[in-house]
Amino acid sequence: MILKGRIFHFLDKGNIDNPENSFEYIEKGGLVISGEKIIDIGEFNKIILQYPNYEVIDHKNNIIFPGFIDLHNHFPQVQVIGSYGTQLLEWLRKYTFPEESKFISKDYSKQQAKKFIKLLISNGTTTSVSFCSVHKESVNALFEEASKKNMCMIAGKVMMDRNAPKNLLDTPQTSFQDTQDLISKWHKKNRNFYAITPRFAITSSPEQLKLAGDLSNSNPTCYIQTHLSENRDEIEYTLSLYPKFTHYLDIYLKNGIVNERSLMGHSIHLNDDEISIFNQTRAVAVHCPTSNLFLGSGLFPFEKLYNSNVKLGISTDVGGGTSYSMLNTLDAAYKIQQFRNFSLNPKYSFYWSTLGNAKSLGLEDEIGSFKKGSFADIIVLDSSSDMVSKIRMETCETLAEELFILQTLGGAHSIKSVYIAGNLLL
Repeated sequence: MILKGRIFHFLDKGNIDNPENSFEYIEKGGLVISGEKIIDIGEFNKIILQYPNYEVIDHKNNIIFPGFIDLHNHFPQVQVIGSYGTQLLEWLRKYTFPEESKFISKDYSKQQAKKFIKLLISNGTTTSVSFCSVHKESVNALFEEASKKNMCMIAGKVMMDRNAPKNLLDTPQTSFQDTQDLISKWHKKNRNFYAITPRFAITSSPEQLKLAGDLSNSNPTCYIQTHLSENRDEIEYTLSLYPKFTHYLDIYLKNGIVNERSLMGHSIHLNDDEISIFNQTRAVAVHCPTSNLFLGSGLFPFEKLYNSNVKLGISTDVGGGTSYSMLNTLDAAYKIQQFRNFSLNPKYSFYWSTLGNAKSLGLEDEIGSFKKGSFADIIVLDSSSDMVSKIRMETCETLAEELFILQTLGGAHSIKSVYIAGNLLL
């Protein structure tokens, strides 16, 4: 088939202040899909002559854009989102751990997985990096549901052997074996990838973190996901548990879980040595803006990290995050940087949430753009989807202005269609 409309995607990062040569925008474009993949792109009048027998789906004046990539979220927190009145550590104890204990049930895990995938897709997210619970059942349920949609899913069982309720604890040995079994079952099966997942240093003993490093060493194509320096009380508590280490990131580094496939959620309160380690190892600092605001965690130092050549990701962090929408997430990221006297260019923001996140995963040949041969993970954006944005669009004059209107006023209502691997799912 051929998707007809305004085609927009990124080719490279470009300059953060003026990313004018980093994207391709075709006002009257045609995007050609065969099976699961994108096979051609260009002016519609030329494309239709090359593929005269292909079905044309006309998206009119809407923007045809790569599906969003969410680099950090929590599948078991569908029922936790929007929970009142706490900061990180109390929030975990009061809301998150009680809910995650329910995922010992295979049926409950399946029910929540269906809701979670539906929520992602309805918000235009076509690739997700997700924490599951400590239970193998939750991992199986999420990968099974993602596989039904042929969706790119990166996920893993939380490794957690202390400082949590007893019914949520594993042991270093069982977490190692469970993770190894799940890697064998799911990693690189369909479009699934496994992420070795120690929740954070507070809930993992030194022995468990060491075994997580051993798993990473013996499974070098797996990702690693954890949390780092989200909250100052968290940092203080962490260092009290690991007094022989110089800083938070040093704990992970010396246990072998910091490399180019490591996704470090939050990474707000970093010292210069930690920033240097990010630069040298090519680990990814993942910004979680709506969560940082909601839990009062801090203001992500984007400009400093960017100028230090740190790989940066962006994510919803549902359910600490308050929206499944990457548009709402980009809106919050912009506002946080306003507090830091830096204006985040909307073209960079849209790059960040697609090709930028794909590059952080090393999957830029498969997702994040309309490169020929990449998966046809596509969303259709309507910049005039409600009265407020429709009125505002009457005076919009440039693409950059339109993108900013989308991220500021948009949300799930802006997502008009979603294709995953060439299949229309919304």
